[in-house]
Amino acid sequence: MKVEVQFRNLPGTEAAVGWAGGHTIVADRPIGKAGGLGIGLNGAQMLALAIGGCFCNDLRYTAEELGVALGEISIDVTLSLEGTPLVATLAQMNVTCSTLDGTDASGVIERARSTCMVSNSLARGLPVEISMSA
Repeated sequence: MKVEVQFRNLPGTEAAVGWAGGHTIVADRPIGKAGGLGIGLNGAQMLALAIGGCFCNDLRYTAEELGVALGEISIDVTLSLEGTPLVATLAQMNVTCSTLDGTDASGVIERARSTCMVSNSLARGLPVEISMSA
């Protein structure tokens, strides 16, 4: 199984638009940083969103497998960055989740933790290969 996304220059800016299927996202830098206009997310924000978004989805997958109806889901991700070059050194995720019948959702959360593709991939050290063409 493979997932492919593309990024291309966003005409009239120094930002990039990325897409996967029919979904799009804009990548940019803050205003005044390397031509950034602040019209999109930076890499750290996209990484934190990937971590939290994947976990949201895995909570739903897990709940469906267990036959549990979820109520409110709240996920906050804090990504710590340091060094030169800047790298992510820690992702902290706070998960709050309720069930519609009021039972404890901790089992759903724990099972989702064990199956979450993004956080498990990062924890195992995902290699990134970069090829070039001019």
